[in-house]
Amino acid sequence: MTKMRWSFTDEFKREAVALLNGSGRPLEHVARELGLQPSVLRNWRRAAQSQPPRSRSGAPAVPGAATPATPDEQAAEIARLRRELERARQERDILKKAISIFSEAPR
Repeated sequence: MTKMRWSFTDEFKREAVALLNGSGRPLEHVARELGLQPSVLRNWRRAAQSQPPRSRSGAPAVPGAATPATPDEQAAEIARLRRELERARQERDILKKAISIFSEAPR
């Protein structure tokens, strides 16, 4: 005897995740009320938060998915983003000055 695979609409999934997040009740209770396996509801919640689904071991289920960055990598990324932000601010200021120069009435 084969088991029938259930198919749920995206709207149902969104509402189930909203119920889970808004109710403050444990995931297992909400899943039981909706007639779902807790892992299904957990995966829907992760998908709603744009996180890749995880395997039982806690590792990303999708091969090649990003791993958490080390503190050193995070510090390097923050420094790179700060440099990029400073450069963008300088470019913005230069463009503001150019607009003011070119928008003046001719003398």
